[in-house]
Amino acid sequence: MRRTLFAPEHEQFRLVARTFFEKECVPHTAAWEQAGVVDRQAWLRAGEQGLLGWEVPEQYGGLGITDFRYNAIVTEELTGTGAVGIGLGLQNDIMPPYLIGLTTPDQKRRWLPGVVSGEIITAIAMSEPGVGSDVRNISTTARRDGDHYVLNGAKTFISNGILADLVVVVAKTDPAAGHRGITLLAVERGMAGFTRGRKLDKIGQKAADTAELFFADVRVPVENLIGEENRGFYHLMANLPKERLGIALHALGQSRRAIQVTSEYARERHAFGQPIGEFQVNRHALAEMRTKIDIMQVYLDRCIEAVNAGELTAEEAAGAKWWSTETQWEIVDRCLQLHGGYGYVNEYEIARLWRDARVQRIYGGTNEIMKDLIGRSMGF
Repeated sequence: MRRTLFAPEHEQFRLVARTFFEKECVPHTAAWEQAGVVDRQAWLRAGEQGLLGWEVPEQYGGLGITDFRYNAIVTEELTGTGAVGIGLGLQNDIMPPYLIGLTTPDQKRRWLPGVVSGEIITAIAMSEPGVGSDVRNISTTARRDGDHYVLNGAKTFISNGILADLVVVVAKTDPAAGHRGITLLAVERGMAGFTRGRKLDKIGQKAADTAELFFADVRVPVENLIGEENRGFYHLMANLPKERLGIALHALGQSRRAIQVTSEYARERHAFGQPIGEFQVNRHALAEMRTKIDIMQVYLDRCIEAVNAGELTAEEAAGAKWWSTETQWEIVDRCLQLHGGYGYVNEYEIARLWRDARVQRIYGGTNEIMKDLIGRSMGF
């Protein structure tokens, strides 16, 4: 289906992104999957190619461009080339509202040039053991002590957790106030008491480092406060729609990649004297999946337009995340089935796509939480 979303400058950017992923990432897929982490050199190369932090104002090294179409292109080319692991979406989709919108001029000078160059890799630490999506009930605390906050607690499932140089930590500065006492603090690599635990051994997305983080009496300077004290919950809620749209875009890209590799397999693999794609049941399955991708594409293109216009609501983003990731799972699972026994063999890309897809319905808020958000917005 013809798309009208992009202008010529977007297509030029797409070529840069595709070339980067094909040359700097795809050849390292096996090594990164084995290591469970991406080479930092790839981040520096991404910075050199202008694939990081284009929203950052020009005086701090960026382009000052706020346009989610560029975010979509990076995701489309990452997934479309079969690249793995590198968390550019986290740095570009999730972190800018915090590091640009909520920071002081001094903080911008300290951090943003490195974010653009790839020298500073970022992460956000919300999830905790035993808490999951329930941000209101986190137990990590930050007690004010003069010109510092004393931070204590543990976080888990933190994307970019091993590589991160700058971590925005969600903590309670007023535990008695519940969600009204949550604050965001920037913890930097090397701060005393900040340690990393296990690099988690996940079912899928193995090249994307995910870690436990620990904070034991970490003295965080007051100058590292992000936004307003005790307003962290509201900062998070305002910025979650973009994160969830980013997950939905990954669902679309990975679904499209799954159909691409499956269509190639269905042309090459023969059974009973003909390509398996020519059997009616398989041909119909591929037709259904392509149609669902076309529908998802139109849906998400409209969401991108809404983000750019400042109109995408939390409920709409939740719906996009829920429906797209459920559809992704349906498509990828059907594609694996079309591969037969080979789909269960790790050397085939569809096996990795299947493993990688499973977490999409969990992170960014489980799909059950997404449905609940939508239902409550309807008055139920």
